Amino acid sequence: MVDLVVRDHRLRWPIPSDLGQKLIGQSVERVDRRAKYLLFRTAAGTLLIHLGMSGSLRVMDTADPPMRHDHFDIVFDNGRCLRYNDPRRFGCCLWLEPGEVHPLLSHLGPEPLSDAFTGALLYRLSRRRKGPVKNFLMDGKVVVGVGNIYANEALYLAGIRPDRAAGRISLARYERLAAFVKQVLTSAIEQGGTTLRDFVGGDGKPGYFAQQLFVYGRGGQPCKACGSTLRELRLSQRISVYCVTCQR
Repeated sequence: MVDLVVRDHRLRWPIPSDLGQKLIGQSVERVDRRAKYLLFRTAAGTLLIHLGMSGSLRVMDTADPPMRHDHFDIVFDNGRCLRYNDPRRFGCCLWLEPGEVHPLLSHLGPEPLSDAFTGALLYRLSRRRKGPVKNFLMDGKVVVGVGNIYANEALYLAGIRPDRAAGRISLARYERLAAFVKQVLTSAIEQGGTTLRDFVGGDGKPGYFAQQLFVYGRGGQPCKACGSTLRELRLSQRISVYCVTCQR
């Protein structure tokens, strides 16, 4: 990396003023992901980037004029740059020293497609929890990466009402739920994600998983399995859709 061009420091947390000094002269040895955080590993430390709700990273020629909301460029020695665009500025760009574990990462649960995520884990962590199972499933300290859309879908396939108390669900039902979380996420990945408004994948194309949704966004429509009218309820300011017949 030969330069860092910052046009606006004002993301969710300000871009560190000395970040350019740390990056210049370094090579990206590998790129990892933890939850929704991208980790660019160098010999001097790790660059941590989060895209927020509307951010994107594009590989571009440094000569390409910046667009509105292009907040920074990481410039490489081949005349190309990694350009960060974020209309809402909810993302972040931070630095981790070697061996440092940032507080944003320290309390995260397992990745949902890893062997560490199991029904037994959900059962153990849910004991004595009185809150809705959907909120529990979306808690990043329990498991990362299960957002509103996929929580709705997995709970439907597992036959569990989203407002059921997390602590009153059996081990067998949690095992079904964990399996369906993995199934739903795998299918969504294969189809490029779920485009509802402006999401596009790394290839610039929309995701097509929305065409296979069973419940999300279908409140008032018939259940695809039994024909019952799907109902909506609000949990923690998010709409949940479920079937009164298929889910209990």
